[in-house]
Amino acid sequence: MLAGISVEYYTRLERGSATGASSEVLEGIARALQLDEAERTHLLDLVRTATARTPRRRPTQDRVRPTVARVLDSITRYPAYVRSGRLDILAANALGAALYAQVLDDRPLPVNMARFIFFDPRATTFFVDWDSVANDTVAILRGQAGRDPFDRRLTDLIGELSTRSDEFRVRWTNHNVKFHRSGVKRLHHPVVGDLTLDYEALELGADPGQRINVYTAEPGSASAAALDLLASWSATSAPRASDVTVDER
Repeated sequence: MLAGISVEYYTRLERGSATGASSEVLEGIARALQLDEAERTHLLDLVRTATARTPRRRPTQDRVRPTVARVLDSITRYPAYVRSGRLDILAANALGAALYAQVLDDRPLPVNMARFIFFDPRATTFFVDWDSVANDTVAILRGQAGRDPFDRRLTDLIGELSTRSDEFRVRWTNHNVKFHRSGVKRLHHPVVGDLTLDYEALELGADPGQRINVYTAEPGSASAAALDLLASWSATSAPRASDVTVDER
């Protein structure tokens, strides 16, 4: 009633028969269900997939362009990295590599953040608010699955996480989605201790799915001092983003 459609029509939509559903109908459903921006976008993605005549695999760009790598290297005061929609870390500046040293573990890039969160026992110590981080991780992957349902590597990743992690599997069944554009991360680094960092996500319009995440600390705070210490520690050990080799397997 709130959406202005019949029960029969709504039931048909829920079953995936969305051919002919107008934008007005979808907007009415979004309002009736009180969907937030991420949920509304996810609804539209699901309908787009359901009504596509021929499923097409969209090319997934995992290589960081040299110009983006140079931008990343130019960010010297703050940790920053490029990630994909699958939560693969594709490149990191020196301070970003130092901050996420446990995640990267000296392995060739890309390295998947979700695998670290759900498979590595160090994750619950590194992420102070691990439960919230785990919820956000699943919500991000759920949204990405709606945007790019024919991404084979994404499907394989979700299958692997569901098979190997009860924590992931339970959260996946909740069907939550979320935009992860800005906020606060609390981390416990093995070298410099606790950090409370603000993050901003900078979408790369020329590379769909890629974004630069940048972390900053309140000036004069203990976290700012810890970042300075981390910068000194990493000065001679971390490679530049433009020098990192990506494993394209």
